[in-house]
Amino acid sequence: MPSIKAKPPSTHHFIMDRDDRNRNNTIGKNFMCRLQCMFSQSPQCSERLSLEDTQQWSQSLERLLDSKYGLATFRNFLKSEYSDENIEFWLTCEDYKKIKSSFRMSSRAKKIYEQFIKAESPKEINIDYHTREQIKRNVKTPTMHCFDEAQKIVYGLMERDSYPRFLRSDVYRTLLESLAADATKG
Repeated sequence: MPSIKAKPPSTHHFIMDRDDRNRNNTIGKNFMCRLQCMFSQSPQCSERLSLEDTQQWSQSLERLLDSKYGLATFRNFLKSEYSDENIEFWLTCEDYKKIKSSFRMSSRAKKIYEQFIKAESPKEINIDYHTREQIKRNVKTPTMHCFDEAQKIVYGLMERDSYPRFLRSDVYRTLLESLAADATKG
């Protein structure tokens, strides 16, 4: 039986690993620049994206959505996966709740129904038949809370599905690594 000799480790793999790290670091820096540019136009944008803030996104979906950078990063991640209808619906509902005019509320409720709730709508969200029918009735005489049940369902879906995927994503991990590398450089 011929003897099996162990091959020495190939330097090719080490070079590829280093290249992957460099590429991911560049992606993270580019993404950070894009995020900061998105918000640099606004006058209240004096703070920069920090490692601490970014690490806090992993504590809860609520913490992620409360951060303007976190929300923008999460939205971009969902768009890249072609699954942004849930966050878009949730944000639309948050804006809807701020409407004071009953005429505007009625008009907006119908648009939300047509865009997100109605079966076969362009950005149909995944809710049960009962909730869909309840909203259909609510939209006829809309109130500030007519989408609450669907919003709770969608938030739960994001919390159980999209959010954990985001935390495991290359986008989030690369961003953390890039910020950590910048923090160690001083």
